[in-house]
Amino acid sequence: METLTLANLIDGKLVAPASGAYLEVYEPATGKVYARCPDSDARDVEAAVAAAERAAPAWAALAAGERAKHLHRVADAVEARLDELAREESRDSGKPVKLARSMDIPRAIANLRFFAEAITQWPGESHVDARAINLTLRQPLGVVGCISPWNLPLYLFTWKIAPALAAGNTVVAKPSEITPFTAFRLSELAIECGLPPGVLNIVHGLGPKVGQAIVEHPNIKAVSFTGSTRTGAFIAEAAAKQFKKVSLEMGGKNPAIVFADADLGDANLDTIVRSGFSNQGEICLCGSRLLVERSIYDDLKRRYLEKVKALKVADPNDESSDLGALVSRPHFEKVMACIARAKREGGEILAGGEAAEVSGRCAGGWFVAPTVIEGLRQDCATNREEIFGPVVTLIPFDDEDEAVAIANGTDYGLAASLWTRDLARAHRVATRIDFGIVWVNCWMLRDLRTPFGGVKHSGMGREGGVDALRFFTEPKNVCIAAIEGS
Repeated sequence: METLTLANLIDGKLVAPASGAYLEVYEPATGKVYARCPDSDARDVEAAVAAAERAAPAWAALAAGERAKHLHRVADAVEARLDELAREESRDSGKPVKLARSMDIPRAIANLRFFAEAITQWPGESHVDARAINLTLRQPLGVVGCISPWNLPLYLFTWKIAPALAAGNTVVAKPSEITPFTAFRLSELAIECGLPPGVLNIVHGLGPKVGQAIVEHPNIKAVSFTGSTRTGAFIAEAAAKQFKKVSLEMGGKNPAIVFADADLGDANLDTIVRSGFSNQGEICLCGSRLLVERSIYDDLKRRYLEKVKALKVADPNDESSDLGALVSRPHFEKVMACIARAKREGGEILAGGEAAEVSGRCAGGWFVAPTVIEGLRQDCATNREEIFGPVVTLIPFDDEDEAVAIANGTDYGLAASLWTRDLARAHRVATRIDFGIVWVNCWMLRDLRTPFGGVKHSGMGREGGVDALRFFTEPKNVCIAAIEGS
Protein backbone atom coordinates (compact mmCIF):
# COMPACT_ATOMS: atom_id res chain seq x y z
CA MET A 1 0.00 0.00 0.00
CA GLU A 2 1.30 3.46 -0.92
CA THR A 3 2.63 5.55 1.96
CA LEU A 4 0.69 8.81 2.26
CA THR A 5 2.59 12.09 2.47
CA LEU A 6 1.00 14.83 4.57
CA ALA A 7 1.61 18.57 4.32
CA ASN A 8 1.42 21.74 6.38
CA LEU A 9 -1.30 24.33 5.83
CA ILE A 10 0.31 27.76 5.59
CA ASP A 11 -1.29 30.84 4.05
CA GLY A 12 -4.08 28.79 2.49
CA LYS A 13 -1.75 26.33 0.73
CA LEU A 14 -0.57 22.79 1.42
CA VAL A 15 3.21 23.02 1.65
CA ALA A 16 6.13 20.72 2.41
CA PRO A 17 8.26 21.35 5.52
CA ALA A 18 11.20 23.71 5.07
CA SER A 19 13.55 20.93 6.19
CA GLY A 20 12.30 18.49 3.56
CA ALA A 21 12.25 15.90 6.35
CA TYR A 22 9.34 13.68 7.41
CA LEU A 23 8.33 11.57 10.39
CA GLU A 24 6.88 8.07 10.10
CA VAL A 25 3.24 7.65 11.10
CA TYR A 26 2.18 4.20 12.31
CA GLU A 27 -1.17 2.45 12.25
CA PRO A 28 -1.40 1.20 15.88
CA ALA A 29 -3.59 -1.79 14.99
CA THR A 30 -0.94 -3.23 12.68
CA GLY A 31 2.28 -1.63 13.92
CA LYS A 32 3.10 -0.62 10.34
CA VAL A 33 3.98 2.74 8.79
CA TYR A 34 1.23 4.10 6.58
CA ALA A 35 2.02 7.83 6.24
CA ARG A 36 4.71 10.49 6.46
CA CYS A 37 4.17 13.61 8.58
CA PRO A 38 6.16 16.84 8.04
CA ASP A 39 9.10 17.16 10.43
CA SER A 40 8.68 20.92 10.60
CA ASP A 41 10.71 23.41 12.60
CA ALA A 42 10.85 27.08 13.60
CA ARG A 43 11.07 28.19 9.94
CA ASP A 44 7.65 26.71 9.21
CA VAL A 45 6.20 28.27 12.36
CA GLU A 46 7.67 31.64 11.34
CA ALA A 47 6.01 31.38 7.92
CA ALA A 48 2.71 30.40 9.55
CA VAL A 49 2.85 33.31 12.00
CA ALA A 50 3.62 35.76 9.18
CA ALA A 51 0.61 34.45 7.21
CA ALA A 52 -1.60 34.67 10.30
CA GLU A 53 -0.50 38.24 10.96
CA ARG A 54 -1.35 39.28 7.42
CA ALA A 55 -4.80 37.70 7.70
CA ALA A 56 -5.58 38.93 11.21
CA PRO A 57 -6.91 42.47 10.54
CA ALA A 58 -9.44 41.44 7.89
CA TRP A 59 -10.58 38.37 9.86
CA ALA A 60 -11.06 40.38 13.06
CA ALA A 61 -12.98 43.03 11.11
CA LEU A 62 -15.47 40.50 9.78
CA ALA A 63 -18.86 40.57 11.47
CA ALA A 64 -19.30 37.71 13.95
CA GLY A 65 -22.04 36.28 11.77
CA GLU A 66 -19.67 36.09 8.79
CA ARG A 67 -17.02 34.30 10.80
CA ALA A 68 -19.76 31.94 11.97
CA LYS A 69 -20.69 31.16 8.36
CA HIS A 70 -17.11 30.09 7.66
CA LEU A 71 -17.13 27.74 10.66
CA HIS A 72 -20.46 26.27 9.60
CA ARG A 73 -19.09 25.60 6.11
CA VAL A 74 -16.18 23.67 7.58
CA ALA A 75 -18.59 21.79 9.87
CA ASP A 76 -20.74 20.93 6.84
CA ALA A 77 -17.69 19.55 5.04
CA VAL A 78 -16.65 17.44 8.04
CA GLU A 79 -20.19 16.15 8.43
CA ALA A 80 -20.38 15.18 4.75
CA ARG A 81 -17.27 13.02 5.25
CA LEU A 82 -18.15 11.62 8.68
CA ASP A 83 -17.72 7.95 7.83
CA GLU A 84 -14.50 8.54 5.91
CA LEU A 85 -13.01 10.66 8.70
CA ALA A 86 -14.05 8.09 11.31
CA ARG A 87 -12.13 5.39 9.44
CA GLU A 88 -9.12 7.68 9.15
CA GLU A 89 -9.26 8.62 12.82
CA SER A 90 -9.37 4.95 13.75
CA ARG A 91 -6.47 4.11 11.48
CA ASP A 92 -4.40 6.92 12.97
CA SER A 93 -5.14 6.34 16.66
CA GLY A 94 -6.09 2.66 17.02
CA LYS A 95 -9.57 3.31 18.44
CA PRO A 96 -12.57 1.35 17.15
CA VAL A 97 -14.13 2.84 14.03
CA LYS A 98 -17.54 2.72 15.70
CA LEU A 99 -16.23 4.93 18.52
CA ALA A 100 -14.76 7.47 16.12
CA ARG A 101 -18.04 7.44 14.19
CA SER A 102 -20.22 7.90 17.27
CA MET A 103 -18.02 10.20 19.38
CA ASP A 104 -14.93 11.77 17.82
CA ILE A 105 -16.14 13.10 14.50
CA PRO A 106 -19.65 14.12 15.69
CA ARG A 107 -18.01 16.04 18.55
CA ALA A 108 -15.66 17.81 16.11
CA ILE A 109 -18.71 18.90 14.12
CA ALA A 110 -20.45 20.01 17.32
CA ASN A 111 -17.41 22.06 18.37
CA LEU A 112 -17.41 24.00 15.11
CA ARG A 113 -21.15 24.58 15.16
CA PHE A 114 -21.34 25.45 18.86
CA PHE A 115 -18.77 28.24 18.70
CA ALA A 116 -20.16 29.48 15.39
CA GLU A 117 -23.45 30.03 17.18
CA ALA A 118 -21.94 31.12 20.50
CA ILE A 119 -20.07 34.08 19.03
CA THR A 120 -23.25 35.49 17.51
CA GLN A 121 -25.06 35.23 20.87
CA TRP A 122 -22.29 36.53 23.14
CA PRO A 123 -23.69 39.65 24.80
CA GLY A 124 -21.76 42.85 25.41
CA GLU A 125 -21.42 44.44 28.82
CA SER A 126 -22.18 47.97 30.01
CA HIS A 127 -22.34 49.68 33.38
CA VAL A 128 -24.18 52.96 33.76
CA ASP A 129 -24.39 55.57 36.49
CA ALA A 130 -25.09 59.32 36.57
CA ARG A 131 -21.51 60.18 35.68
CA ALA A 132 -20.72 57.87 32.75
CA ILE A 133 -21.44 54.76 30.76
CA ASN A 134 -18.75 52.08 30.85
CA LEU A 135 -18.56 49.66 27.93
CA THR A 136 -16.56 46.45 28.05
CA LEU A 137 -15.18 45.50 24.65
CA ARG A 138 -13.95 41.96 24.00
CA GLN A 139 -11.33 42.22 21.27
CA PRO A 140 -9.42 39.36 19.60
CA LEU A 141 -5.82 38.90 20.65
CA GLY A 142 -4.41 38.55 17.13
CA VAL A 143 -2.39 35.41 16.39
CA VAL A 144 -2.86 32.54 18.85
CA GLY A 145 -1.37 29.07 19.18
CA CYS A 146 -3.31 25.82 19.65
CA ILE A 147 -1.51 22.59 20.57
CA SER A 148 -3.56 19.40 20.81
CA PRO A 149 -2.88 15.77 21.84
CA TRP A 150 -3.08 12.37 20.18
CA ASN A 151 -5.92 10.68 22.06
CA LEU A 152 -8.93 12.52 20.57
CA PRO A 153 -7.26 14.08 17.53
CA LEU A 154 -9.92 15.98 15.55
CA TYR A 155 -12.25 16.26 18.58
CA LEU A 156 -9.73 18.24 20.66
CA PHE A 157 -8.12 20.03 17.70
CA THR A 158 -11.44 21.67 16.79
CA TRP A 159 -12.23 22.27 20.50
CA LYS A 160 -9.38 24.80 20.47
CA ILE A 161 -9.47 26.13 16.93
CA ALA A 162 -13.22 26.85 16.81
CA PRO A 163 -13.43 29.36 19.69
CA ALA A 164 -10.17 31.02 18.64
CA LEU A 165 -11.45 31.63 15.13
CA ALA A 166 -14.96 32.53 16.24
CA ALA A 167 -13.56 35.24 18.53
CA GLY A 168 -11.72 36.84 15.59
CA ASN A 169 -8.19 35.48 16.04
CA THR A 170 -6.03 33.83 13.44
CA VAL A 171 -4.46 30.53 14.43
CA VAL A 172 -1.20 28.62 14.22
CA ALA A 173 -2.05 25.08 15.32
CA LYS A 174 0.02 21.98 15.99
CA PRO A 175 -1.66 18.56 16.07
CA SER A 176 0.12 15.56 17.55
CA GLU A 177 2.74 14.10 15.25
CA ILE A 178 1.54 10.65 16.39
CA THR A 179 -2.00 11.16 15.02
CA PRO A 180 -1.76 13.88 12.35
CA PHE A 181 -4.02 12.54 9.63
CA THR A 182 -7.41 14.12 10.37
CA ALA A 183 -5.74 17.49 11.01
CA PHE A 184 -4.29 17.18 7.51
CA ARG A 185 -7.76 16.38 6.19
CA LEU A 186 -9.04 19.49 7.99
CA SER A 187 -6.40 21.48 6.09
CA GLU A 188 -7.80 20.21 2.81
CA LEU A 189 -11.36 20.99 3.89
CA ALA A 190 -10.44 24.53 5.00
CA ILE A 191 -9.09 25.25 1.53
CA GLU A 192 -12.08 23.60 -0.13
CA CYS A 193 -14.49 25.65 2.00
CA GLY A 194 -12.85 28.95 1.12
CA LEU A 195 -11.51 29.82 4.56
CA PRO A 196 -9.40 32.94 3.89
CA PRO A 197 -5.66 32.22 3.52
CA GLY A 198 -3.70 32.62 6.72
CA VAL A 199 -6.70 32.48 9.04
CA LEU A 200 -5.96 28.86 10.00
CA ASN A 201 -2.42 27.50 9.71
CA ILE A 202 -1.54 23.93 10.68
CA VAL A 203 2.11 23.02 11.25
CA HIS A 204 2.99 19.37 11.85
CA GLY A 205 6.02 18.12 13.73
CA LEU A 206 7.64 17.41 17.06
CA GLY A 207 7.00 19.29 20.29
CA PRO A 208 10.61 20.42 20.87
CA LYS A 209 10.70 21.89 17.36
CA VAL A 210 7.21 23.07 16.43
CA GLY A 211 5.49 23.26 19.80
CA GLN A 212 8.36 25.14 21.40
CA ALA A 213 8.57 27.56 18.47
CA ILE A 214 4.85 28.32 18.83
CA VAL A 215 5.10 28.87 22.59
CA GLU A 216 8.19 31.07 22.35
CA HIS A 217 7.22 33.15 19.31
CA PRO A 218 6.80 36.76 20.49
CA ASN A 219 3.94 37.47 18.06
CA ILE A 220 1.76 34.60 19.27
CA LYS A 221 -0.32 36.20 22.00
CA ALA A 222 -1.82 33.14 23.71
CA VAL A 223 -1.36 29.37 23.76
CA SER A 224 -4.05 26.78 24.41
CA PHE A 225 -2.52 23.39 25.19
CA THR A 226 -3.82 19.92 25.98
CA GLY A 227 -1.31 17.23 26.84
CA SER A 228 1.03 15.99 29.54
CA THR A 229 1.63 17.77 32.82
CA ARG A 230 5.37 17.80 32.17
CA THR A 231 4.95 19.63 28.85
CA GLY A 232 2.35 21.92 30.37
CA ALA A 233 4.81 22.98 33.06
CA PHE A 234 7.37 23.87 30.39
CA ILE A 235 4.79 25.89 28.47
CA ALA A 236 3.71 27.76 31.61
CA GLU A 237 7.31 28.68 32.39
CA ALA A 238 8.13 29.77 28.84
CA ALA A 239 4.92 31.78 28.48
CA ALA A 240 5.39 33.50 31.84
CA LYS A 241 8.61 35.09 30.62
CA GLN A 242 6.61 36.86 27.91
CA PHE A 243 3.50 37.47 30.03
CA LYS A 244 1.63 35.38 27.47
CA LYS A 245 -1.83 33.98 28.17
CA VAL A 246 -1.96 30.20 28.57
CA SER A 247 -4.71 27.64 29.01
CA LEU A 248 -3.46 24.23 30.12
CA GLU A 249 -5.57 21.06 30.14
CA MET A 250 -3.44 18.20 31.36
CA GLY A 251 -3.64 14.81 33.00
CA GLY A 252 -5.98 13.14 35.43
CA LYS A 253 -6.15 10.34 37.98
CA ASN A 254 -9.89 10.36 38.26
CA PRO A 255 -12.04 8.54 40.83
CA ALA A 256 -15.43 6.94 40.30
CA ILE A 257 -16.95 6.87 43.80
CA VAL A 258 -19.75 4.33 44.31
CA PHE A 259 -21.80 4.53 47.50
CA ALA A 260 -23.87 1.64 48.83
CA ASP A 261 -27.16 3.36 48.00
CA ALA A 262 -26.29 3.86 44.33
CA ASP A 263 -28.58 2.61 41.58
CA LEU A 264 -26.39 -0.11 40.11
CA GLY A 265 -28.67 -1.45 37.45
CA ASP A 266 -27.04 -2.69 34.27
CA ALA A 267 -27.21 0.69 32.52
CA ASN A 268 -25.34 2.50 35.29
CA LEU A 269 -22.86 -0.33 35.75
CA ASP A 270 -22.20 -0.30 32.00
CA THR A 271 -21.44 3.43 32.27
CA ILE A 272 -19.04 2.82 35.16
CA VAL A 273 -17.24 0.19 33.08
CA ARG A 274 -17.16 2.52 30.09
CA SER A 275 -15.75 5.31 32.25
CA GLY A 276 -12.66 3.21 32.86
CA PHE A 277 -12.07 1.64 29.47
CA SER A 278 -13.55 3.89 26.76
CA ASN A 279 -10.98 4.67 24.04
CA GLN A 280 -8.67 2.06 25.64
CA GLY A 281 -8.55 4.26 28.75
CA GLU A 282 -6.78 6.93 26.70
CA ILE A 283 -9.07 9.79 27.75
CA CYS A 284 -7.98 12.25 30.44
CA LEU A 285 -11.50 11.96 31.92
CA CYS A 286 -11.47 8.18 32.39
CA GLY A 287 -12.16 6.92 35.89
CA SER A 288 -9.02 4.91 36.54
CA ARG A 289 -9.72 4.53 40.29
CA LEU A 290 -12.96 2.80 41.23
CA LEU A 291 -13.79 3.54 44.88
CA VAL A 292 -16.54 1.30 46.28
CA GLU A 293 -18.24 1.40 49.69
CA ARG A 294 -17.13 -1.71 51.55
CA SER A 295 -20.63 -3.07 52.25
CA ILE A 296 -21.25 -3.59 48.52
CA TYR A 297 -17.64 -4.12 47.45
CA ASP A 298 -17.68 -7.89 46.89
CA ASP A 299 -20.96 -7.93 44.99
CA LEU A 300 -20.04 -4.97 42.81
CA LYS A 301 -16.60 -6.42 42.12
CA ARG A 302 -18.15 -9.67 40.89
CA ARG A 303 -20.60 -7.93 38.56
CA TYR A 304 -18.00 -5.40 37.39
CA LEU A 305 -15.48 -8.09 36.50
CA GLU A 306 -18.08 -10.02 34.52
CA LYS A 307 -18.67 -6.97 32.35
CA VAL A 308 -14.97 -6.11 32.00
CA LYS A 309 -14.08 -9.65 30.97
CA ALA A 310 -16.83 -9.51 28.34
CA LEU A 311 -15.23 -6.48 26.63
CA LYS A 312 -13.90 -7.40 23.22
CA VAL A 313 -10.41 -6.34 22.16
CA ALA A 314 -10.28 -6.66 18.39
CA ASP A 315 -9.42 -5.12 15.05
CA PRO A 316 -10.71 -1.51 15.20
CA ASN A 317 -12.51 -2.16 11.91
CA ASP A 318 -14.61 -4.86 13.60
CA GLU A 319 -17.97 -3.30 14.50
CA SER A 320 -18.16 -5.56 17.57
CA SER A 321 -14.85 -4.29 18.95
CA ASP A 322 -15.02 -2.53 22.34
CA LEU A 323 -11.31 -1.70 22.63
CA GLY A 324 -8.77 -1.13 19.89
CA ALA A 325 -5.01 -0.68 19.97
CA LEU A 326 -2.94 1.69 22.07
CA VAL A 327 -1.68 4.64 20.09
CA SER A 328 2.03 3.78 19.80
CA ARG A 329 4.64 1.20 20.74
CA PRO A 330 6.23 3.49 23.37
CA HIS A 331 2.83 4.06 24.97
CA PHE A 332 2.08 0.33 24.85
CA GLU A 333 5.38 -0.36 26.60
CA LYS A 334 4.66 2.34 29.20
CA VAL A 335 1.26 0.83 30.06
CA MET A 336 2.70 -2.67 30.30
CA ALA A 337 5.45 -1.33 32.58
CA CYS A 338 2.80 0.29 34.79
CA ILE A 339 1.00 -3.04 35.12
CA ALA A 340 4.28 -4.73 36.09
CA ARG A 341 4.89 -2.01 38.67
CA ALA A 342 1.43 -2.55 40.15
CA LYS A 343 2.28 -6.22 40.65
CA ARG A 344 5.52 -5.26 42.42
CA GLU A 345 3.52 -2.91 44.65
CA GLY A 346 1.43 -5.87 45.78
CA GLY A 347 -1.54 -5.55 43.46
CA GLU A 348 -3.60 -8.58 42.50
CA ILE A 349 -4.60 -8.77 38.83
CA LEU A 350 -8.30 -9.63 38.68
CA ALA A 351 -8.66 -9.25 34.90
CA GLY A 352 -6.28 -8.68 32.02
CA GLY A 353 -2.75 -7.77 32.98
CA GLU A 354 -1.24 -8.81 29.67
CA ALA A 355 -1.01 -7.86 26.03
CA ALA A 356 -4.03 -8.93 24.01
CA GLU A 357 -3.44 -11.03 20.94
CA VAL A 358 -5.43 -10.05 17.85
CA SER A 359 -4.97 -12.23 14.81
CA GLY A 360 -4.99 -11.50 11.10
CA ARG A 361 -3.88 -8.08 9.90
CA CYS A 362 -3.56 -6.90 13.53
CA ALA A 363 -1.08 -9.57 14.65
CA GLY A 364 1.62 -6.90 15.05
CA GLY A 365 -0.60 -4.30 16.74
CA TRP A 366 -0.30 -2.76 20.19
CA PHE A 367 -3.25 -4.18 22.14
CA VAL A 368 -3.64 -4.47 25.92
CA ALA A 369 -6.36 -6.47 27.66
CA PRO A 370 -8.65 -4.42 29.93
CA THR A 371 -7.00 -4.74 33.32
CA VAL A 372 -8.46 -4.56 36.84
CA ILE A 373 -6.23 -4.53 39.93
CA GLU A 374 -7.05 -4.64 43.66
CA GLY A 375 -5.14 -4.78 46.92
CA LEU A 376 -3.01 -1.69 46.41
CA ARG A 377 -2.37 1.01 48.98
CA GLN A 378 -4.16 4.20 47.97
CA ASP A 379 -0.88 6.15 48.22
CA CYS A 380 1.15 3.85 45.92
CA ALA A 381 2.40 5.07 42.54
CA THR A 382 -0.24 3.08 40.64
CA ASN A 383 -3.02 4.90 42.48
CA ARG A 384 -1.39 8.32 42.27
CA GLU A 385 0.14 8.56 38.79
CA GLU A 386 -1.65 8.68 35.45
CA ILE A 387 -1.34 5.51 33.36
CA PHE A 388 -3.59 6.55 30.45
CA GLY A 389 -4.44 3.03 29.41
CA PRO A 390 -7.05 0.30 30.01
CA VAL A 391 -6.13 -0.11 33.69
CA VAL A 392 -8.50 0.42 36.64
CA THR A 393 -7.77 -0.12 40.33
CA LEU A 394 -10.46 -1.17 42.82
CA ILE A 395 -10.35 0.53 46.23
CA PRO A 396 -12.80 -0.11 49.10
CA PHE A 397 -13.81 2.64 51.55
CA ASP A 398 -15.80 2.65 54.78
CA ASP A 399 -17.45 6.06 54.90
CA GLU A 400 -17.82 9.40 53.17
CA ASP A 401 -14.79 10.99 54.83
CA GLU A 402 -12.53 8.14 53.74
CA ALA A 403 -13.89 8.29 50.18
CA VAL A 404 -13.11 12.01 49.99
CA ALA A 405 -9.61 11.50 51.41
CA ILE A 406 -8.81 8.74 48.90
CA ALA A 407 -10.25 10.71 45.98
CA ASN A 408 -8.15 13.76 46.87
CA GLY A 409 -5.00 11.68 47.47
CA THR A 410 -3.35 12.52 44.16
CA ASP A 411 -1.67 15.51 42.57
CA TYR A 412 -4.33 15.56 39.84
CA GLY A 413 -7.79 17.11 39.96
CA LEU A 414 -9.55 16.88 36.63
CA ALA A 415 -12.79 14.89 36.87
CA ALA A 416 -14.72 12.61 39.20
CA SER A 417 -18.00 10.72 39.13
CA LEU A 418 -20.23 10.10 42.14
CA TRP A 419 -22.81 7.34 42.27
CA THR A 420 -25.50 7.76 44.95
CA ARG A 421 -29.25 8.23 45.33
CA ASP A 422 -28.66 10.69 48.20
CA LEU A 423 -28.74 14.17 46.69
CA ALA A 424 -27.53 15.81 49.90
CA ARG A 425 -24.50 13.52 49.93
CA ALA A 426 -23.86 14.28 46.26
CA HIS A 427 -23.76 18.00 47.04
CA ARG A 428 -21.49 17.50 50.07
CA VAL A 429 -18.99 15.26 48.33
CA ALA A 430 -18.94 17.30 45.10
CA THR A 431 -18.04 20.34 47.19
CA ARG A 432 -15.31 18.57 49.17
CA ILE A 433 -13.41 16.81 46.40
CA ASP A 434 -10.72 18.73 44.49
CA PHE A 435 -11.79 18.26 40.89
CA GLY A 436 -12.80 20.69 38.17
CA ILE A 437 -15.61 18.47 36.88
CA VAL A 438 -17.91 16.27 38.97
CA TRP A 439 -20.51 14.02 37.38
CA VAL A 440 -23.31 12.64 39.56
CA ASN A 441 -24.83 9.33 38.40
CA CYS A 442 -23.35 9.80 34.93
CA TRP A 443 -20.04 10.12 33.09
CA MET A 444 -18.99 12.13 30.02
CA LEU A 445 -22.36 13.85 29.86
CA ARG A 446 -21.09 17.09 28.35
CA ASP A 447 -22.76 20.45 27.80
CA LEU A 448 -20.46 22.62 25.69
CA ARG A 449 -21.64 25.75 27.49
CA THR A 450 -20.01 24.66 30.77
CA PRO A 451 -16.42 25.38 31.88
CA PHE A 452 -14.05 22.48 31.28
CA GLY A 453 -10.75 22.00 33.09
CA GLY A 454 -9.04 20.84 36.25
CA VAL A 455 -7.14 21.91 39.33
CA LYS A 456 -3.73 21.06 40.81
CA HIS A 457 -1.55 19.28 38.21
CA SER A 458 -4.52 18.78 35.89
CA GLY A 459 -4.44 22.26 34.51
CA MET A 460 -4.86 25.98 34.60
CA GLY A 461 -7.73 27.94 33.11
CA ARG A 462 -10.96 26.67 31.58
CA GLU A 463 -12.16 25.78 28.11
CA GLY A 464 -15.72 25.65 26.79
CA GLY A 465 -18.55 28.15 26.46
CA VAL A 466 -17.85 31.77 27.32
CA ASP A 467 -14.69 30.73 29.20
CA ALA A 468 -13.08 29.81 25.88
CA LEU A 469 -14.26 33.03 24.24
CA ARG A 470 -12.93 35.06 27.16
CA PHE A 471 -9.56 33.32 26.94
CA PHE A 472 -9.20 34.18 23.27
CA THR A 473 -10.12 37.85 23.74
CA GLU A 474 -8.84 40.83 25.70
CA PRO A 475 -11.29 42.94 27.71
CA LYS A 476 -11.07 46.69 27.24
CA ASN A 477 -13.02 49.19 29.31
CA VAL A 478 -14.29 52.32 27.52
CA CYS A 479 -15.62 54.97 29.91
CA ILE A 480 -17.76 57.70 28.30
CA ALA A 481 -18.52 60.63 30.56
CA ALA A 482 -22.06 61.96 30.69
CA ILE A 483 -22.57 65.27 28.89
CA GLU A 484 -23.52 68.10 31.24
CA GLY A 485 -27.07 69.30 30.72
CA SER A 486 -28.06 66.52 28.37
